[in-house]
Amino acid sequence: MNNDAIRSRSTLALGLTLVLAVTAAAAAPGSQMPISGSRPQPPAAAKPAPPAPPPKLPALAAAEIADRNASARGGLAKWRAVQSIEMGGQLDAGGKADALLPYTMQSKRPHKQRLTLMFAGTTAVQVYDGEKGWKLRPYLGRNEPEPFSAEELKASAQAPEIEGALLGYAAKGSKLAVDGTETVDGQATYRLKLTTSDGRVERLWIDGKTFLEAKIEDNPRRLDGKMHAVETYYRDYHTVDGLVLPYTLETRVEGVRQPHKMVVEGCRESRAR
Repeated sequence: MNNDAIRSRSTLALGLTLVLAVTAAAAAPGSQMPISGSRPQPPAAAKPAPPAPPPKLPALAAAEIADRNASARGGLAKWRAVQSIEMGGQLDAGGKADALLPYTMQSKRPHKQRLTLMFAGTTAVQVYDGEKGWKLRPYLGRNEPEPFSAEELKASAQAPEIEGALLGYAAKGSKLAVDGTETVDGQATYRLKLTTSDGRVERLWIDGKTFLEAKIEDNPRRLDGKMHAVETYYRDYHTVDGLVLPYTLETRVEGVRQPHKMVVEGCRESRAR
Protein backbone atom coordinates (compact mmCIF):
# COMPACT_ATOMS: atom_id res chain seq x y z
CA MET A 1 0.00 0.00 0.00
CA ASN A 2 1.11 3.53 -0.83
CA ASN A 3 0.38 6.28 1.71
CA ASP A 4 0.71 9.26 -0.63
CA ALA A 5 -1.79 10.77 -3.05
CA ILE A 6 -3.00 9.68 -6.47
CA ARG A 7 -5.52 11.62 -8.50
CA SER A 8 -7.64 10.97 -11.59
CA ARG A 9 -10.10 12.96 -13.62
CA SER A 10 -12.84 10.37 -13.16
CA THR A 11 -13.02 10.95 -9.42
CA LEU A 12 -13.16 14.70 -9.96
CA ALA A 13 -16.12 14.29 -12.30
CA LEU A 14 -17.94 12.34 -9.59
CA GLY A 15 -17.41 14.99 -6.93
CA LEU A 16 -17.97 18.23 -8.83
CA THR A 17 -21.77 18.16 -8.80
CA LEU A 18 -21.80 17.59 -5.05
CA VAL A 19 -19.20 20.30 -4.44
CA LEU A 20 -21.17 22.88 -6.44
CA ALA A 21 -24.31 22.11 -4.45
CA VAL A 22 -22.44 22.44 -1.17
CA THR A 23 -20.98 25.74 -2.35
CA ALA A 24 -24.47 27.16 -2.66
CA ALA A 25 -25.33 25.91 0.82
CA ALA A 26 -22.09 27.28 2.30
CA ALA A 27 -22.62 30.77 0.91
CA ALA A 28 -23.90 33.41 3.31
CA PRO A 29 -27.33 34.99 2.75
CA GLY A 30 -27.85 37.18 -0.30
CA SER A 31 -25.52 40.05 -0.99
CA GLN A 32 -26.44 43.59 -0.04
CA MET A 33 -28.20 45.61 -2.75
CA PRO A 34 -28.50 49.42 -2.93
CA ILE A 35 -31.83 50.66 -1.52
CA SER A 36 -31.79 54.19 -2.88
CA GLY A 37 -33.89 55.08 -5.87
CA SER A 38 -30.89 55.82 -8.07
CA ARG A 39 -29.02 52.90 -9.55
CA PRO A 40 -25.22 53.13 -9.43
CA GLN A 41 -23.62 53.33 -12.82
CA PRO A 42 -21.07 50.63 -13.62
CA PRO A 43 -17.57 51.80 -14.44
CA ALA A 44 -16.67 52.14 -18.08
CA ALA A 45 -15.57 48.83 -19.53
CA ALA A 46 -11.85 48.59 -20.13
CA LYS A 47 -10.76 48.05 -23.67
CA PRO A 48 -9.95 44.35 -24.04
CA ALA A 49 -6.30 43.52 -24.55
CA PRO A 50 -5.40 41.97 -27.89
CA PRO A 51 -5.14 38.19 -27.75
CA ALA A 52 -1.66 36.88 -27.04
CA PRO A 53 0.02 35.11 -29.95
CA PRO A 54 0.24 31.33 -29.59
CA PRO A 55 3.49 30.18 -28.01
CA LYS A 56 6.17 28.59 -30.16
CA LEU A 57 6.80 24.94 -29.44
CA PRO A 58 8.52 22.21 -31.48
CA ALA A 59 6.15 20.65 -34.00
CA LEU A 60 5.28 17.22 -32.63
CA ALA A 61 2.73 14.66 -33.75
CA ALA A 62 -0.16 13.97 -31.40
CA ALA A 63 1.00 10.39 -30.83
CA GLU A 64 4.46 11.60 -29.80
CA ILE A 65 3.00 14.08 -27.30
CA ALA A 66 0.85 11.29 -25.86
CA ASP A 67 3.87 8.98 -25.57
CA ARG A 68 5.89 11.66 -23.77
CA ASN A 69 2.95 12.32 -21.46
CA ALA A 70 2.73 8.62 -20.59
CA SER A 71 6.47 8.49 -19.83
CA ALA A 72 6.30 11.70 -17.77
CA ARG A 73 3.49 10.26 -15.64
CA GLY A 74 5.35 7.04 -14.87
CA GLY A 75 4.32 4.79 -17.73
CA LEU A 76 1.04 3.32 -18.95
CA ALA A 77 1.76 -0.15 -17.53
CA LYS A 78 2.13 1.17 -13.98
CA TRP A 79 -1.09 3.16 -14.20
CA ARG A 80 -3.05 0.24 -15.64
CA ALA A 81 -1.83 -1.93 -12.77
CA VAL A 82 -3.58 0.33 -10.25
CA GLN A 83 -6.86 -1.41 -9.40
CA SER A 84 -8.26 0.85 -6.69
CA ILE A 85 -7.53 4.16 -4.98
CA GLU A 86 -8.75 5.66 -1.73
CA MET A 87 -7.77 9.26 -1.06
CA GLY A 88 -8.62 12.00 1.37
CA GLY A 89 -8.00 15.70 1.76
CA GLN A 90 -9.69 19.08 1.71
CA LEU A 91 -12.11 20.64 -0.74
CA ASP A 92 -12.29 24.41 -0.95
CA ALA A 93 -16.00 24.84 -1.59
CA GLY A 94 -15.78 28.63 -1.84
CA GLY A 95 -18.82 30.74 -1.13
CA LYS A 96 -18.89 33.57 1.40
CA ALA A 97 -18.28 31.06 4.19
CA ASP A 98 -15.03 30.02 2.44
CA ALA A 99 -15.61 26.45 3.59
CA LEU A 100 -12.84 23.85 3.69
CA LEU A 101 -14.52 20.46 3.63
CA PRO A 102 -12.85 17.12 4.50
CA TYR A 103 -13.51 14.46 1.88
CA THR A 104 -12.76 10.83 1.16
CA MET A 105 -12.91 9.54 -2.40
CA GLN A 106 -12.63 5.96 -3.63
CA SER A 107 -12.24 4.65 -7.17
CA LYS A 108 -12.19 1.02 -8.23
CA ARG A 109 -12.10 -0.68 -11.59
CA PRO A 110 -14.29 -0.97 -13.51
CA HIS A 111 -15.75 2.52 -13.18
CA LYS A 112 -16.85 2.39 -9.53
CA GLN A 113 -16.63 5.54 -7.42
CA ARG A 114 -17.66 6.75 -3.98
CA LEU A 115 -17.33 10.22 -2.42
CA THR A 116 -18.06 11.27 1.16
CA LEU A 117 -17.96 14.92 2.14
CA MET A 118 -18.26 16.44 5.62
CA PHE A 119 -20.25 19.67 5.84
CA ALA A 120 -21.80 21.46 8.85
CA GLY A 121 -21.69 18.33 10.99
CA THR A 122 -23.28 16.13 8.34
CA THR A 123 -21.91 13.58 5.88
CA ALA A 124 -22.88 13.80 2.24
CA VAL A 125 -22.40 10.69 0.09
CA GLN A 126 -22.32 10.16 -3.66
CA VAL A 127 -21.88 6.69 -5.19
CA TYR A 128 -21.64 5.26 -8.71
CA ASP A 129 -21.40 1.46 -9.07
CA GLY A 130 -20.61 1.41 -12.78
CA GLU A 131 -24.27 1.37 -13.81
CA LYS A 132 -26.38 3.22 -11.25
CA GLY A 133 -25.72 6.11 -8.92
CA TRP A 134 -27.25 7.62 -5.80
CA LYS A 135 -26.58 10.56 -3.48
CA LEU A 136 -27.40 11.62 0.06
CA ARG A 137 -27.42 15.39 0.74
CA PRO A 138 -28.37 16.16 4.35
CA TYR A 139 -27.01 19.72 4.06
CA LEU A 140 -30.03 20.41 1.84
CA GLY A 141 -32.40 18.69 4.25
CA ARG A 142 -32.55 15.60 2.02
CA ASN A 143 -31.96 12.73 4.41
CA GLU A 144 -33.02 9.90 2.08
CA PRO A 145 -30.92 8.54 -0.80
CA GLU A 146 -31.83 9.95 -4.22
CA PRO A 147 -30.94 8.44 -7.60
CA PHE A 148 -28.60 10.20 -9.99
CA SER A 149 -30.22 12.41 -12.59
CA ALA A 150 -29.89 11.38 -16.23
CA GLU A 151 -27.15 13.99 -16.68
CA GLU A 152 -25.22 12.74 -13.65
CA LEU A 153 -25.44 9.15 -14.88
CA LYS A 154 -24.21 10.19 -18.31
CA ALA A 155 -21.27 12.16 -16.89
CA SER A 156 -20.25 9.30 -14.60
CA ALA A 157 -20.51 6.72 -17.38
CA GLN A 158 -18.40 8.87 -19.71
CA ALA A 159 -15.66 9.60 -17.16
CA PRO A 160 -12.39 7.80 -17.93
CA GLU A 161 -10.86 5.11 -15.80
CA ILE A 162 -8.14 5.68 -13.19
CA GLU A 163 -5.36 6.37 -15.70
CA GLY A 164 -7.37 9.08 -17.48
CA ALA A 165 -8.48 9.51 -21.08
CA LEU A 166 -5.11 10.19 -22.73
CA LEU A 167 -3.06 7.21 -21.55
CA GLY A 168 -3.72 4.30 -23.90
CA TYR A 169 -6.16 6.38 -25.95
CA ALA A 170 -5.73 4.33 -29.14
CA ALA A 171 -6.60 1.05 -27.40
CA LYS A 172 -9.80 2.72 -26.16
CA GLY A 173 -10.82 3.55 -29.73
CA SER A 174 -10.11 7.27 -29.35
CA LYS A 175 -8.45 9.52 -31.92
CA LEU A 176 -6.00 12.29 -31.07
CA ALA A 177 -4.97 15.44 -32.93
CA VAL A 178 -2.92 18.53 -32.17
CA ASP A 179 -5.33 21.49 -31.99
CA GLY A 180 -2.74 24.25 -31.62
CA THR A 181 -0.62 25.74 -28.85
CA GLU A 182 -1.68 27.95 -25.97
CA THR A 183 -0.27 29.58 -22.85
CA VAL A 184 -1.71 28.15 -19.61
CA ASP A 185 -0.59 29.58 -16.26
CA GLY A 186 2.36 31.19 -18.02
CA GLN A 187 3.51 27.92 -19.60
CA ALA A 188 3.49 27.02 -23.28
CA THR A 189 1.25 24.02 -23.86
CA TYR A 190 0.11 21.77 -26.67
CA ARG A 191 -3.69 21.78 -27.02
CA LEU A 192 -4.90 18.30 -27.94
CA LYS A 193 -8.26 17.28 -29.36
CA LEU A 194 -9.31 13.81 -28.28
CA THR A 195 -12.31 12.23 -30.00
CA THR A 196 -13.68 9.23 -28.14
CA SER A 197 -15.06 6.09 -29.76
CA ASP A 198 -18.63 7.38 -29.30
CA GLY A 199 -17.85 10.71 -30.99
CA ARG A 200 -17.40 12.98 -27.95
CA VAL A 201 -14.71 15.66 -28.25
CA GLU A 202 -12.48 16.51 -25.30
CA ARG A 203 -9.53 18.89 -25.08
CA LEU A 204 -6.38 18.58 -22.99
CA TRP A 205 -3.49 21.00 -22.57
CA ILE A 206 -0.04 19.37 -22.19
CA ASP A 207 2.89 21.36 -20.81
CA GLY A 208 5.53 21.73 -23.53
CA LYS A 209 8.42 21.16 -21.08
CA THR A 210 7.20 18.57 -18.61
CA PHE A 211 4.60 16.92 -20.88
CA LEU A 212 2.24 16.68 -17.93
CA GLU A 213 -1.36 17.82 -18.06
CA ALA A 214 -1.72 21.54 -17.35
CA LYS A 215 -5.47 21.74 -17.93
CA ILE A 216 -8.34 19.55 -19.09
CA GLU A 217 -11.79 20.28 -20.42
CA ASP A 218 -14.30 18.59 -18.12
CA ASN A 219 -17.92 17.63 -18.61
CA PRO A 220 -20.14 20.74 -18.60
CA ARG A 221 -22.40 21.26 -15.58
CA ARG A 222 -25.98 22.46 -15.35
CA LEU A 223 -26.43 25.48 -13.06
CA ASP A 224 -29.56 27.63 -12.89
CA GLY A 225 -31.04 25.64 -15.76
CA LYS A 226 -28.11 26.31 -18.11
CA MET A 227 -25.06 24.31 -19.10
CA HIS A 228 -21.70 25.81 -18.11
CA ALA A 229 -18.26 24.91 -19.42
CA VAL A 230 -15.85 23.38 -16.88
CA GLU A 231 -12.04 23.41 -16.90
CA THR A 232 -9.69 21.80 -14.38
CA TYR A 233 -6.10 22.94 -13.83
CA TYR A 234 -3.54 20.39 -12.64
CA ARG A 235 -0.77 21.68 -10.37
CA ASP A 236 1.86 20.72 -7.79
CA TYR A 237 3.05 17.43 -9.29
CA HIS A 238 4.88 14.89 -7.13
CA THR A 239 6.42 11.50 -7.80
CA VAL A 240 4.87 8.76 -5.67
CA ASP A 241 5.98 5.16 -5.99
CA GLY A 242 7.06 5.77 -9.58
CA LEU A 243 3.86 7.57 -10.59
CA VAL A 244 3.74 11.32 -11.24
CA LEU A 245 0.51 13.00 -10.19
CA PRO A 246 -0.92 16.39 -9.19
CA TYR A 247 -1.61 17.18 -5.56
CA THR A 248 -3.73 20.25 -6.29
CA LEU A 249 -6.57 20.59 -8.77
CA GLU A 250 -8.47 23.79 -9.42
CA THR A 251 -11.84 23.59 -11.15
CA ARG A 252 -13.29 26.65 -12.85
CA VAL A 253 -16.91 26.76 -13.96
CA GLU A 254 -17.99 29.28 -16.57
CA GLY A 255 -20.06 32.02 -14.97
CA VAL A 256 -18.99 31.11 -11.41
CA ARG A 257 -16.64 33.68 -9.91
CA GLN A 258 -14.79 31.49 -7.43
CA PRO A 259 -12.85 28.40 -8.48
CA HIS A 260 -12.91 25.22 -6.39
CA LYS A 261 -9.66 23.66 -5.19
CA MET A 262 -9.15 20.06 -4.25
CA VAL A 263 -6.02 19.16 -2.30
CA VAL A 264 -5.04 15.53 -1.79
CA GLU A 265 -3.44 14.86 1.60
CA GLY A 266 -3.27 11.06 1.78
CA CYS A 267 -4.00 7.92 -0.19
CA ARG A 268 -4.01 4.14 -0.26
CA GLU A 269 -3.82 2.30 -3.58
CA SER A 270 -3.69 -1.33 -4.65
CA ARG A 271 -2.19 -2.79 -7.81
CA ALA A 272 -2.44 -5.99 -9.74
CA ARG A 273 0.40 -8.35 -8.87
